[in-house]
Amino acid sequence: MAAPLIPTADCPDRVTPALLPAWRKAVRRQPWLAASLLALLLAMLALSAQGVWRLFAADTPLAWREGLLGGLAGALTTALGAVLALALRQVSARSEDAMLGFAAGMMLAASAFSLILPGLAAARELTGHGGLAALVVCAGISLGVVLMLGLDQFMPHAHPHGGPCGPGHARVGRVWLFVWAIALHNLPEGMAIGVGFAQNDWQVAMPLTTAIAVQDIPEGLAVAISLRAAGMLAGRAVLLAAATGLMEPLGALLGVSLSSGWALAYPLGLGLAAGAMLFVVSHEVIPETHRHGHQTTATLGLMAGFMLMLALDTGLG
Repeated sequence: MAAPLIPTADCPDRVTPALLPAWRKAVRRQPWLAASLLALLLAMLALSAQGVWRLFAADTPLAWREGLLGGLAGALTTALGAVLALALRQVSARSEDAMLGFAAGMMLAASAFSLILPGLAAARELTGHGGLAALVVCAGISLGVVLMLGLDQFMPHAHPHGGPCGPGHARVGRVWLFVWAIALHNLPEGMAIGVGFAQNDWQVAMPLTTAIAVQDIPEGLAVAISLRAAGMLAGRAVLLAAATGLMEPLGALLGVSLSSGWALAYPLGLGLAAGAMLFVVSHEVIPETHRHGHQTTATLGLMAGFMLMLALDTGLG
């Protein structure tokens, strides 16, 4: 995943004297996105508070425990992939693109089979109408896109294929920008795991958690190798790559909280997690797999990951 950090038109902020002025400038440039992101974050906070109250009032910590364990599984497999970088000092660009394509395929299939379809079923049961169910899930997908687009635009980070971007990125080290970007990508995966466990539906949660944990192995390996290629010592590269996986248990707890309150919060949460994952796949992972000219290899990897997730969803669901 390592690549020269090249300025692009998508990341216009290049030199800013401080983070707060840079954020104000970014908000003035995109006020509607900033307002939408703020409203979404406040709504998520309110739903999370309601979900926490309901879980404790009902004395049902099971969803919390299972969601946390699912998130920890993702974090551990990310760390496992990172540790493999100690033995594999270098991986060819073609192999790396195949691994990332595989991860993208699993994320696409998980979004469809383990998030969107269960979300439609849950929403239809609540609303009694297929059209309304689709509207609920599409609303959730839209919220997931707003969440990730807002974080992408307003948080300093570095895209492997595009360079550093976001307000105030000039005041943050490039390695940390890259690590932050990967950590942001792990957030929707953790949220998906948490939402899956929110209703104690193992037919949703188990294939989804398994798929995310499996695809985290090549992801952790790719991150660690990229950090080593950037000149970082092997031990530190492995630790930082493993640390990016800690967003998954945090995201899982957030997902459980969001989906345990208001009844429609569950299908909305499934849609939100799906939208966030789809955004990451389309905006980051697939463009990165095509950057070296190995589109066919990456596409075959994507198809393999998609079919494996299909098999997991059928076998474990």
